[in-house]
Amino acid sequence: MLMTDEQKHEFYQALVEKNPQYDGTFFAGIKTTGIFCHATCTARKPKYENCEFFYTAEEALLAGYRPCKRCIPLTYPNSIPEEVDVLVSAVEKQPEKRWKEEDFRKLGIHSATARRKFKKLYGMTFVQYARSRRMGLAFKEISNGKKVIDQQVNFGYESSSAFNDAFTKMMGDPPKKAQVNILHANFISTPIGRMISLSDATHVYLLEFMDRRGLEREIETMRKKHHARILFGETKVHQQLAEELALYFEKKLTQFTVPLSLHGTPFQMKVWDLLLHIPAGETRSYRDLALMLGDPHLVRAVGNANGANQMAIIVPCHRVIQTSGELGGYGGGVERKKFLLQLEQRV
Repeated sequence: MLMTDEQKHEFYQALVEKNPQYDGTFFAGIKTTGIFCHATCTARKPKYENCEFFYTAEEALLAGYRPCKRCIPLTYPNSIPEEVDVLVSAVEKQPEKRWKEEDFRKLGIHSATARRKFKKLYGMTFVQYARSRRMGLAFKEISNGKKVIDQQVNFGYESSSAFNDAFTKMMGDPPKKAQVNILHANFISTPIGRMISLSDATHVYLLEFMDRRGLEREIETMRKKHHARILFGETKVHQQLAEELALYFEKKLTQFTVPLSLHGTPFQMKVWDLLLHIPAGETRSYRDLALMLGDPHLVRAVGNANGANQMAIIVPCHRVIQTSGELGGYGGGVERKKFLLQLEQRV
């Protein structure tokens, strides 16, 4: 849900007053320190302009903030289990790490235990937590327009080379040769969560929800495919995209005109073209699309092509449902799919 200025001022007042009624209602990101807190944190209160407010901890992590060690916002009012404390500390020491089973074994913690305890406390698994922290730092550095390595020492991490190499893998090396392409990253707030767009001067290459599973590898693959370096920057195409998305959520637009750069297999391109021809307010089943392609046995392949779509909302894979009428899966989450379909039915 998009936060209004009135709500932000309300939350700031609660933060200043340390109002316990607001604990768990919002999280406050402090720009000057890079931490996020709950309402009753005893730390010195920042100025309003130095605060960002989030409804969920995952949003705060994706924005590049780390949990405050004083108020421990993710566990209030509960105490933090030892296993969780160990894992959170491990993430802060090596934010670039992509966790595997052997990493849990080295710490003497079972991955299932980590998954269960994080889910209970934070509403997300440990892998989601680590990923959100990792992605948040990468996105923050893009937004700041700085090299990751320049900020590594400030964050206090031990291995500058590991830190830099991990994010360079996703965002690419600084451009040194003329043939290196530049893709500009930017962020868009919507009523159903923050999104990231990648664009050049003429086309949009990607539009995804920032908490989508697999987004890191999606960006890596796209960057390598286009031999590109990803930098933060505004483009006219992104401005058009943001304007059209705003109109869409205001129920004033049903047909996007922003130019897209779609890259997939010939079969994926056929499926995406069919998606673009599903009118707003209507749905098609995976079987419907398979029949349109001339083979009812292509249902699974259609589903895979649907999942490979990198233009959320614009190429409307959310309009594809199961033959039974159930919503089925969606890369951005079933709740978002339900929201989008209801929004379009009201247009």
